[in-house]
Amino acid sequence: MNIIKLKEIREDKDLNQSDIAKLLNTTQQQYSKYELGIQSIPIERLDILADFYGVSVDYLIGRTDIRKPYPKSILK
Repeated sequence: MNIIKLKEIREDKDLNQSDIAKLLNTTQQQYSKYELGIQSIPIERLDILADFYGVSVDYLIGRTDIRKPYPKSILK
């Protein structure tokens, strides 16, 4: 996973790891492991981050450079 996007987008919003850890209901130490690529971030947390930042999960994991999120599915 391209973990660089997690750090870049967080820093673009002038947030620190503790801010995002609170959003995800985890510790700063755990979130740091996600950014460093030490531990994979669960899909549920990626979903929260994508909504929070207004981007797609594909953008967060480095599959695209397009930040715009996809339209919401009627199945959700």
